[in-house]
Amino acid sequence: MQNSDVISPTHDSAVAPSEIAVGVIIGRASEYFDFFVYAIASVLVFPKVFFPGHSPLSGTLYAFLIFSFAFVARPIGTAVFMWVQKRFGREIKLTLALLVLGVSTAGIAFLPGYEALGFVSIVMLSLFRIGQGIALGGSWDGLPSLLALNAPARKRGWYAMLGQLGAPLGFAIAAGLFSYLLASLSSKDFLEWGWRYPFYVAFAINVVALFARLRLVSTDEYSRLLEQRDLQPASITGLLRIHSKTLIIGALAGLASYALFHVVTVFPLSWIALYSQRSISDVLVIQVIGASLGAAGIVISGLLADRFGRRIILGALACLIAAFSLCVPWLLNGSGNTGQNTFILVGFTLLGLSYGQASGVVTSNFLRSYRYTGAALTSDLTWLVGAGFAPLVALWLSTQFGLISVTFYLLSGVICTLAALLINRAKSS
Repeated sequence: MQNSDVISPTHDSAVAPSEIAVGVIIGRASEYFDFFVYAIASVLVFPKVFFPGHSPLSGTLYAFLIFSFAFVARPIGTAVFMWVQKRFGREIKLTLALLVLGVSTAGIAFLPGYEALGFVSIVMLSLFRIGQGIALGGSWDGLPSLLALNAPARKRGWYAMLGQLGAPLGFAIAAGLFSYLLASLSSKDFLEWGWRYPFYVAFAINVVALFARLRLVSTDEYSRLLEQRDLQPASITGLLRIHSKTLIIGALAGLASYALFHVVTVFPLSWIALYSQRSISDVLVIQVIGASLGAAGIVISGLLADRFGRRIILGALACLIAAFSLCVPWLLNGSGNTGQNTFILVGFTLLGLSYGQASGVVTSNFLRSYRYTGAALTSDLTWLVGAGFAPLVALWLSTQFGLISVTFYLLSGVICTLAALLINRAKSS
């Protein structure tokens, strides 16, 4: 660790950490809502609208494959928009990124299905999904790093978890909206036009979030503070040359949490939709309750991290995730609705506790001049390795080898997290 760069609050700045936290929460909540609208539609809509000639399982697997495209494109978006920021400034970069995100999201909302366009509809859906990934990579504004660097010394865990609250908030709104539409509309109306409404809402939220974030990052105080902290784009080739190991450790450190992320949000929804007669609207309500428990877990993680340390909390939660993974086959397939509900609620709670501290574990290991770009790419790689293919892999493995394979999938993430935390501890000592 570069101890000369130890994070500490900037006392001469007019910007308080709480004000930075508002910007982080607004940005992340809008991104996650957009993210989960697409994820839920990949289970409930896209297999029928864009892959009607395939079995429900095959259609869902194809939808999950396209779902993963955004995570592959995200690092590319980071690299491209870092260049844009160097040439034209942070405000132009953020505006263009969220414009691409809005156009991609609106494009999906208006996209005709397979019956109207044939294979072209699948190509367009893939392109719009890639556009979402590029935009999410480009929308990195440095506020999470700025928040960590300006957090009070004994409240770093608390401030680290604030940005993570966007995940359960975005999921709860998306799941609640889909649950309402499913309960209010006939199946025919939902598949013809009802599913498009959440994408319209996502577009509107992105516009509001754009102006809210621009209002924050374009002020002289924020610009000065970002410059003081060296939170500016750096050469990606230089970053890879100097900090490639740090990037790998950072991507693996949160793997247990990020693997669990989709295993308790998207995967159970697909499994229940395919192999159960339960009302999906009711399942989404249970998931909204789970998201509330996840949000509470995120808040608690901040308190625990400040008391015991972030690495200890992440390591302990990885072990709890390992124990939870052993129960996957029994809960999802052998205990009826009660077992499924328990899986969702306990899974969300563990997700909140672990995910609350899973971001930016190794940020301070980067040299100051590479911290901005390093934090962005670390986040991209963690999503790609840990969560991007999780719904696809978990569903395919479970249909081929049984739900026990999901247990081993989660355990592999736990092993990677524990190994990365041990290596990072050795580097920091």
